[in-house]
Amino acid sequence: MNFLYFDPGLGAMIVQGVVAAAAGILLFSKNALHKVKTMLGLVKEDDAYDSIDVDEEDTDETNDNKQ
Repeated sequence: MNFLYFDPGLGAMIVQGVVAAAAGILLFSKNALHKVKTMLGLVKEDDAYDSIDVDEEDTDETNDNKQ
C-alpha cells in the first residue's frame, strides 16, 4: 500500500492555493454579476460610492453666499 506524505510546507501551499482560488472566484463572480445587472438595468445609475460629481451646495462659492 502506498501512502502520500505531505510535509508542512506542501500542506501550507495547498491551503494557500485553495484560499486564493476561492477569493479569486468570489471577486470575479461579484464583478461579473454587477456587469450583468448593469446591462439589464437592475442597478441604480446614481451610486453614492462611484459618484465623483460635485453638487452646487458643496462648492465654496455657495457657502460664502450663505454666510
